[in-house]
Amino acid sequence: MSQIANVSRRQFLKLTGMGATGLVLGGLLPGFRPAWAQTGDAVSELNLFVSIGSDDLVHIICHRSEMGQGIRTGLPQVVADELMADWQKVQVVQGLANAEYGSQNTDGSRSVRRFYQIMREMGASARAMLEQAAANQWQVPLEEVQARDHQVWHQKSGRSLRFGELAEAAAGLTPPAKDQLKLKSPDDFNYIGKDVPIVDMPAILSGQTVFGQDVQLPDMLYASIERTPVVGANVKSVDNSAALKVKGVVDTFVMPEQSEPVLFKPLPGVAVLATNSWAAMQGRKQLRIEWTDSTHSEHDSDAYLDVLKGRVKQQGKVIRSIGDAYAGMMNAVDTFEAGYSVPYLIHAPMEPPAATAVFKDGTCEIWACTQTPQSTQQNVAGALGIEPDKVKVNVTLLGGGFGRKSKPDFSVEAAILAKQTGKPVKVSWSREDEIRHGYYHAAAAMHFAAGMDDTGRVVSWLQRTAFPSISWTFNGTSDEPSGSELDLGFGDLPFALDNLSCEVQKAEAHLRIGWVRSVSNIQHGFAIGSFVDELAHKLERRPRELWLELLGSDRLVDPEPEGFKYGNYGESKAVFPIDTARIKGVLNLVADKAGVDKPTAKNEAWGLSVHRSFVSYVAVATKVRVDGNKVQVLEMHSAIDAGTVVNPDRVRSQMEGAMIFGLSLAMMGEISVKDGAVVQSNFHDYPLLRINQSPQIHSYIVESSQPPGGVGEPGVPPVAASLCNAIFRAGGKRIRDLPISKHMQV
Repeated sequence: MSQIANVSRRQFLKLTGMGATGLVLGGLLPGFRPAWAQTGDAVSELNLFVSIGSDDLVHIICHRSEMGQGIRTGLPQVVADELMADWQKVQVVQGLANAEYGSQNTDGSRSVRRFYQIMREMGASARAMLEQAAANQWQVPLEEVQARDHQVWHQKSGRSLRFGELAEAAAGLTPPAKDQLKLKSPDDFNYIGKDVPIVDMPAILSGQTVFGQDVQLPDMLYASIERTPVVGANVKSVDNSAALKVKGVVDTFVMPEQSEPVLFKPLPGVAVLATNSWAAMQGRKQLRIEWTDSTHSEHDSDAYLDVLKGRVKQQGKVIRSIGDAYAGMMNAVDTFEAGYSVPYLIHAPMEPPAATAVFKDGTCEIWACTQTPQSTQQNVAGALGIEPDKVKVNVTLLGGGFGRKSKPDFSVEAAILAKQTGKPVKVSWSREDEIRHGYYHAAAAMHFAAGMDDTGRVVSWLQRTAFPSISWTFNGTSDEPSGSELDLGFGDLPFALDNLSCEVQKAEAHLRIGWVRSVSNIQHGFAIGSFVDELAHKLERRPRELWLELLGSDRLVDPEPEGFKYGNYGESKAVFPIDTARIKGVLNLVADKAGVDKPTAKNEAWGLSVHRSFVSYVAVATKVRVDGNKVQVLEMHSAIDAGTVVNPDRVRSQMEGAMIFGLSLAMMGEISVKDGAVVQSNFHDYPLLRINQSPQIHSYIVESSQPPGGVGEPGVPPVAASLCNAIFRAGGKRIRDLPISKHMQV
């Protein structure tokens, strides 16, 4: 189960030994034609997910990218459960880029929530066909046979046939219609909801896996690229004479000029090609490059944030309103306001981007640690001027992703250089490349104001946000947040308020802006979670008490009647509504488990926050000790309600990772820009959490039969607020501008 195989649909049968003696199943995916179970070469035309060999092995294609989150285990778990398969006889096969799989974009915390039902149907369909094949062979009624334990049994006679013995006959049957499928009762699940170890773990521990950085091909050239330090600048001139004298350097190549929008195009620069990576890097240092001017060359991140902070103090464009927030503020007995900011941030996965490409006879083959094989296929084809079906994308394991590897610019670089040289070319980004030339989380400023009546009840709420939009990356013109970004923890505020105004302000883009783990929820979760805590302190209320009061009665919140067109993470509001009962549920669970209302030692305190994102609900409680100007994080508790959970072990791991990721951002995360160029370069000036800074972490999962929600990202947004709230209550210092390291020793 630990073996990774990248195969085409036609190769799939050959590699798995199927031939004409195996069962191969496809499925009905939204927007795609039905796929039918067949044998022989015709199968290569179908949308394949499940196959069964005569050797009894069940091969399940995982069409998503594995980056430690366990999706190569989770989705096959679902199929195997409905199939009644023996997990020890399951082999996971990594799918290539293929539009027939549906979306392969492993981002947005949507792999399980989008494919859980489909994968159940895939397993149930296979089971039904095996049962029908057995009933036909025994000449007994279908209702007398039942699949279990990798066999089909005849209940009356006790006879059984192995899956492998039935595969060929089952392959000749027509799959049952979707409405005829009999899905298992959750009470009968064998694998769904169970802690199943990830299939790749043995190979990972023994070093036998292949990540993007590991790919090696015969006669391969290594490329190291000096990229423009300022977005919008191109190569004006280059002196490569010294670089060509470095032993091992074969050639240099000026990458294509680019213009806005930046899209997923490679940054302009000069590539040094060599017979080994060290020579390529050393040759790169010898380049002498002059860059053209750019309209972004005067960008200064500190000055930019000051501008945004000023803008959000002014009335902005209203995107959602209840009552009259301004009149409510005027009539309030008391008011309170505060502003918050988050700097630019970068993904910083342990494995920087890497891709290897071969171009031959008008076709290109890519090996990449990509979250988006289909986007890689499309962008490589566009850059090379060939059709997408002429690009084959092999997906390696990813050493972390966090959204960076959903941008295929690094694969396009490798493809361009492979076509130029006529040889296999591997492009490896260094840590410095990843930090200085990536896609960044937007710097953001927020402003909040609340008005209270004479009982201390919040009667009016005003919130504004400003940050450069990801839309600018795609159109080069957007100068304010898009609706899809305002969906993320801002326009969907779930509070019960008499008066509300949600507003946005302008924010021009100067860097490549992209998705970073939990995206705009990072700044909105921090700001809202901090402001509620500040209000609780002002009103002399316990934070949990004020949270519950603001959330109001148990109800489903729909912001659309209040003027906000809500995307709900691409999900149905009927299936995934904003449910205040579930928000309160995780809040109370984590507060009770952590004991946030119990007395603490001197200079120690708890901070609390809660946030809904990616249709899941997460609350975080953080305990800190403050000694003078030094803060130590002692303990963290998180609770998630993600609906139906396929693999609790992976969910706990994701939540633990989210705590570490969120702490890193809140405590030390900052990308600063001077003269249009990123200042930071490596972990010495963009540090990640060290083990001595890591607290005890406890995670709790709400048992639920609701549809599966997201898991990979929802754990991040409440972290920063819970931490800053704890710092204030332990030491009296309120931090409104991240990172914390600019204010205290961490």
